[in-house]
Amino acid sequence: MVGLIVAPLAVIALLIGAGGVWFATNAVRPTPPAAGSVRFENPLAVPPLAESHLEDGVRVFSLTAQQGRTSFVPEGDTPTLGYDGSYLGPTLVASRGERVRVDVTNDLPDTTTVHWHGMHLPAAMDGGPHTSIAAGALWQPQWTVDQPAATLWYHPHLHGRTREQVDAGLAGMFLVRDDEEGALPLPRDYGVDDFPLIVQDRSFNADGSFAGGLGMQFDGVLGDTILVNGTTAPYLDVTTEKVRLRLLNGSSARMYDFGFADGREFDLIGTDGGLLEAPVAATGVPLSPGERAEIVVSLAPGERIALRSTAPDPALHAGSAEFDVLELRAAASLTDSPDVPAHLAEVPAPDATGAVAERTFVMSGHNINDAQMDLGRADVVATVDTSEVWTVRNDNPLPHSFHVHDMQYRILSIDGSPPPARLAGYKDTIALEGGREYRLLVRFDDYADPTTPYMYHCHLLWHEDQGMMGQFLVVEPGQQPALTRPEGDTDDHNDH
Repeated sequence: MVGLIVAPLAVIALLIGAGGVWFATNAVRPTPPAAGSVRFENPLAVPPLAESHLEDGVRVFSLTAQQGRTSFVPEGDTPTLGYDGSYLGPTLVASRGERVRVDVTNDLPDTTTVHWHGMHLPAAMDGGPHTSIAAGALWQPQWTVDQPAATLWYHPHLHGRTREQVDAGLAGMFLVRDDEEGALPLPRDYGVDDFPLIVQDRSFNADGSFAGGLGMQFDGVLGDTILVNGTTAPYLDVTTEKVRLRLLNGSSARMYDFGFADGREFDLIGTDGGLLEAPVAATGVPLSPGERAEIVVSLAPGERIALRSTAPDPALHAGSAEFDVLELRAAASLTDSPDVPAHLAEVPAPDATGAVAERTFVMSGHNINDAQMDLGRADVVATVDTSEVWTVRNDNPLPHSFHVHDMQYRILSIDGSPPPARLAGYKDTIALEGGREYRLLVRFDDYADPTTPYMYHCHLLWHEDQGMMGQFLVVEPGQQPALTRPEGDTDDHNDH
C-alpha cells in the first residue's frame, strides 16, 4: 500500500519540479535590447543571387559548405560556417517547370546534409538525415520544380546536430518563380524593392565567438543579439514607394511577431507555400522557427521606420520581449510603385472528403506520440496520390511547432474553427500553442519511395535534435515499405 502511494507522489513531485524549473528559468530568458534602444549603424547585407548554368536543359547550381570567420562584434571575429562564403549562403532562384541540380560540396571537417525546406521533391533529394554528405564528398540532387512561386530556404538536417550547424551559419533562401506570380504588379526586383530577410538571434562570448550554451531554456538556444542576413543593427535604404520583405524566421528557437514601430498596416501576400488568395491587411505576422511570410509595406519619402518584433502570443509561453529588428530608411524621393492587386492567386478551399486516413500527433516533452526519433522506423506509411487528415496537438504549456517535409499542407481547423486569413494558404510549418488542436489536410501527390523517408518534426531545432521527429514513407498501392537504418547511425539525440 505504501508503494502504491509513494509512486504517484513521486510522479507529482517530478512534474511540479519540472514546472518550477521551466517557469523559474524562463523568467530570465536571454532577450535582445528593448525596442527603441538600438542604434542602426550597419547597412543590411543582401545575399547574392546564386550563379547557375544550363546543362542539357538542366539548371545547375553549385554550393560549397565551408568554414570561415565573420566580423559581427568588436570583441573579435566569430568562427562560422557558410555556403560559398563565411556565413549564410546565396539565394537560389528557379522557375516552376525547370529541371534543377545542385552540386553540393562538403568542405567541412564534419558530415552535413542540405535540406530544401518547403520544396516538393523526391525523398532521396530532400536532404534529410538519411542523405548525409561526408567530409570532402559531393552530393548532386536533381529534381523538377513543381510548385507555385514561393519563398523557401535550405539548411542542414543532420541527425542530432541540426541546431549546431544552422546556428553556425549554414542557411540560405531558395525562391521559386512562376508565370502567375510574374504577371502580377508586385515588387520583385531582387535587392531593389524585393529583399530576403533571414532573421536570427545569437549571443557572443568575450572573444567574439558564438555563445551556444543551452542553459536551462526549454526552447533551446536563445540569443541577445539580432542578426538580419548576418548583419547586426541593420538598416535598409529604400528607393521605392513599396517594398517586398521576404521574412524568414531563421532562429533555432525564438518566436517572433513582426510588425512596425508605429503600428502601420501592411499587406501580407504570401506564407510558406506561396501567395495567399488575396492580400491580408495586417499590423503583425507571427513566425515560429522555419516559417516564412512575404509582406509589402508602403513608405513615405524621407521617413525612417523600425521593423519590430512584439511579444509572441502568451499561449505559446515563448517569452514577452519586444525588440527592434531592422530600420527602413526611405530616400527623399521614391520611385512609384503600383497598388497591390486585390486578387493574388487561386487557392481553393481545402476539401477533406476524400481523405483515406486520419492520424493524431501529440507533441509532449521531446516526444511525438510518446516516441523518440528512430531512423530505422517508419512511423507513417502513406499511399501515393492520396490525402489524409492529421490532427496535431501540443500537450505541454511549452513552445513547439510542426513541420512536414515535401508538401504544403492546409489547415482545416483550429480547435474546430476555421483558421485566420493569415493561415488559410499553403503551409509547411506552424506554431503550436499548448492544448490547441490543429487539423491538417496533407496530400501525398507523387514521388513514391519505399526505402527513403520524409520527416515531420518540431522545428525548434534543439527539440528536433533531441528526437522530437518522426518519419513517413510514401509507397505505391500495395507496395511494402523497405526502410533501413543509415549505415553508422547510433540514434544519439544529444545536442553538440
